[in-house]
Amino acid sequence: MAEAALGTLAFFPFLKHRISISRWLKKPIQYPENPPKQPLMILLPIWNEAKIIKQKLDSLSTNTEITCSLLVIDSASTDDSVTLVKDWIKENDSKFESIELIEMESRLGKTTAVHKALAHLKSSNFDGLVLMTDADATISKGTIDRMYGWFSDQEIGAVGARAIRSQSTGEESQYRSMFEMIRQGESNKDSTPFLEGSCMMWRLSSLDLSLLNLNSNADDAQIATAVRMAGLHSIFDEKASFTDIAPPTVDGQRRQKIRRAQGLQRLLKDQKKNPKIRSSGRFKKIFSIQHYMHVYSPILALGVGISALSRWVMVSVTGMPTGVDAAIHASLGVIELFCLTSWLCVRQGLRLPLLGKIGTILTGLEYLLIAQYNSFRGRTSHMWQQHSDTREIISKKN
Repeated sequence: MAEAALGTLAFFPFLKHRISISRWLKKPIQYPENPPKQPLMILLPIWNEAKIIKQKLDSLSTNTEITCSLLVIDSASTDDSVTLVKDWIKENDSKFESIELIEMESRLGKTTAVHKALAHLKSSNFDGLVLMTDADATISKGTIDRMYGWFSDQEIGAVGARAIRSQSTGEESQYRSMFEMIRQGESNKDSTPFLEGSCMMWRLSSLDLSLLNLNSNADDAQIATAVRMAGLHSIFDEKASFTDIAPPTVDGQRRQKIRRAQGLQRLLKDQKKNPKIRSSGRFKKIFSIQHYMHVYSPILALGVGISALSRWVMVSVTGMPTGVDAAIHASLGVIELFCLTSWLCVRQGLRLPLLGKIGTILTGLEYLLIAQYNSFRGRTSHMWQQHSDTREIISKKN
């Protein structure tokens, strides 16, 4: 019975939130009619992006008709990134209203780089919108204009785009589909705490920089949550999109998700007791259930696995039970086989009907559990080994 109780505690919140999402998706938020009139700054953090930086700058310079400025911040690259950026600026200085390059003396992680860039903008009295994008992300045509248009609604503080992942495994596709649906539902209800840093826009005035944890990653989710804590909404727009390359191996995608999981867990733990979260009305419910699913559910799921293993060990020692106990044991065995098969299929990149969604949740809990273990050991993910294989693929496509 302990196994069933732990299973209910671990997985019921997922079912409950999924039912809520289904209701919220039926009431989409309305896109504003008139575009805003605010300055736009494109923020591009880079580190060792020599293979793709020119393509990225070329793409940004022709993506939108909106007058905008560009701020590139380099985290002490050891390749030719800075030289290439400077050369590009000399040849294309008229492509933006203004272009600025900040060179950091040492690499301190993306969150620190973003914090430094935003602090620079605030000290320069910039009071407009910031579009942050990554070097390995290609923003779809019309996306910048689409995101920009949301800000004529004075209650909107941050907007995130949908990721279109090239060369992704079945697990990655299932993962993206599930979590984008959740983000859209949460946005319809109030706000989502999680946006994609590869393409997101926000009001600089709505962000309290002191809320950013410089020793953690998931800077995008930190920004989205901070914007909501300032009283504005943080939303996901499925009609805005960007394309990037998923790590070409299952192991590479796994490392990426574990890193992401640790950043989200730290954010959820850091802000759980923040008075602004507690007084945020409908967002409090969203944040609380995300906290439970990211922090408690993985541990409870581990308890389910240990209970199941203990039961099978007991059966192997004492023999098969009889009567009602036999029926319970058989029922649990079928559920365990289904879950184990789902988990193994998704882990190997196999996409099967029905099994996929369950397997995606189970592998997600696995990554969250590993992330918690890494945090317990004092291992942080705010500075990570770049996926150089994805850069190689992008450079060959252009």
